[in-house]
Amino acid sequence: MNLIFIYGPPASGKLTVAEQLSKITNYKIFHNHLTNDLVNSVFDYGTDIFIKFVHKYRLDLIEAAAKQKINGLIFTFVYYKDEDDKFIGEIIKRVKKYDGMVYFVQLICSKGELFRRVKDESRKGFSKIKTNKILNELMSNHDLFSSVPYKQNIKINNTNLSSNKVAEIIKEKYKL
Repeated sequence: MNLIFIYGPPASGKLTVAEQLSKITNYKIFHNHLTNDLVNSVFDYGTDIFIKFVHKYRLDLIEAAAKQKINGLIFTFVYYKDEDDKFIGEIIKRVKKYDGMVYFVQLICSKGELFRRVKDESRKGFSKIKTNKILNELMSNHDLFSSVPYKQNIKINNTNLSSNKVAEIIKEKYKL
């Protein structure tokens, strides 16, 4: 299985790009808010028990997809430098256990564009960050702009690129 791991700060376009990439690759999408919203229905967001179950469900689902040898899966994630490295290492281990590959795609855009996008109507379907205040607090408390420390990683500045163009870049780069 190919796992396309798309990461970046909130409002960087991860799900929008994942949807376009899915259209041209037929890969399934497993975006981060599916588990966030599920676990948040029982446990308060950000608590230790919340994080424990979000990680568990994500790891188990990704491993099951790799074990079943589905063709490809696109996963979206907000990466906190250093804080998430162990979790990502576990994802890599579980995918490689079944002869899969993990390809990282970092989406970045200008902070001004993030602040514009965070209020977009498309963010209302899930419990995503929707205000500049909360986005600014998150950026102040975590390093959201560093790259994951793994080889198969590309960085795409999508401030002025369409999601279709970004999806094509990813498809070409990783020969999907």
